[in-house]
Amino acid sequence: MEIYQLRTFQAVARQGHLTQAAELLHLSQPAVTAQIKALEEELGIALFDRVSSGVQLTDGGRRLLADAERVLIDARALIDNARSMQKELRGRVRIGVLAVPARLRLGLLLSEVHRRHPLVEAQSRLGLSRELLAEIRRGNLDCGFFLGRDSFVGMATLPLSELGFCVAIPRELAESLAHADWQRMNDTPWLGISPRSTFAALTEDLWRAHNIRPKVVGEFDDEATLAELIKSGLGLALLAERTAKRLAAEGTLVLWRGGEVVTRAPLQFIYPAEREKDPLLKVVLESLKQIWDLP
Repeated sequence: MEIYQLRTFQAVARQGHLTQAAELLHLSQPAVTAQIKALEEELGIALFDRVSSGVQLTDGGRRLLADAERVLIDARALIDNARSMQKELRGRVRIGVLAVPARLRLGLLLSEVHRRHPLVEAQSRLGLSRELLAEIRRGNLDCGFFLGRDSFVGMATLPLSELGFCVAIPRELAESLAHADWQRMNDTPWLGISPRSTFAALTEDLWRAHNIRPKVVGEFDDEATLAELIKSGLGLALLAERTAKRLAAEGTLVLWRGGEVVTRAPLQFIYPAEREKDPLLKVVLESLKQIWDLP
């Protein structure tokens, strides 16, 4: 019996589907199937039954899942304990970051990590919130930033702040839209947002709350691109309050209703809950609390 087989067992049990578990683990479906089959043969018991929606735990599988999860926790604790015995903590921590590093205080974070433990190597990877969440679940990243809300199954979160968002409009539409009502906004094209981006969920929720469904132009996935397209007159879009007000002050675009905050979203730091005691992650979390002045 191998630890990786138990991780696969846990993933399939949580997802209830072989394909989804394979995506989560960054494996092929045949590889996941083979690992489950090998584990079942070694244990001498069927772990899953096939159902129309995927797979579900057998009675025996349900009882053994708790044991498997305890083994995984103990294995993680063994690694964490070994690292804590090192005279000088060393290792690599891979952090998922969003497109505006200054908003994340990323430079301050990495400097603080290095100050505390010079032998800890920090690496960053740029992505959208939901992409980073998926990569953390697959084990390709250790932790990362997330803007917005999610169920965060299997994840622990550290709330950092809350960001406000404004509706930004092209300068040529300022006279007709600066104080328009929501129905008028419904008659004006909006920039389409990639579903991988938090901006998409925020925009959809906003439209739903005001019972509108505007025409969408294109599909884009980062704030800098949205800002440039608003400036060019292509359509409207949500921008983070700080960015929106800076661009409005420069005169490159106009804010609806003088910069009214129309919605808010939490900025959080996420990591696997099972790695709560990982010394490397503890360094990052302690550094985050220091630079964000958190308890």
